[in-house]
Amino acid sequence: METISTTNEQSSKPADVIVRGNAREFLQEVVTGKHHLRADEPVAYGGTDAAPGPYEYLLTALGVCTSMTIGWHARKKQMPLENITVSLRHSRIHAKDCEECETKEGMLHRIDLDIELTGPLTADQHSRLMAIAAKCPVHRTLKSEIDIRLNDGDTAAS
Repeated sequence: METISTTNEQSSKPADVIVRGNAREFLQEVVTGKHHLRADEPVAYGGTDAAPGPYEYLLTALGVCTSMTIGWHARKKQMPLENITVSLRHSRIHAKDCEECETKEGMLHRIDLDIELTGPLTADQHSRLMAIAAKCPVHRTLKSEIDIRLNDGDTAAS
């Protein structure tokens, strides 16, 4: 059975994140629950580099989720994992250079994750934790089809 949500139903749920900025600069104020963050662009792109940029936050979300998922699984299975380090890089590549990608033309985004696990893990435990890394919810979201809907806030308020 298909459920259709109207704009009013969506508007009644409070936003998970609110971003406010002005048209004069890139610096943005971000509120999510009780947390206050800022975002900016590097000087090379016209920002003031006063805070991480959008892609740094995207990488942060993936890295944090990956580390948390690995740590949670290790605790649950009582594995002797001591520390987790996730290093991430974002780049753009030619689609033709990606053998495993479905898209074969144009450019693609690539995110490389390097994961370092320390502690007296067996080879099997290390392998299991590396497999779990790809199962973090943010990883799954980024690999899935995403439906982003832009709604005019001015229209919704009237």
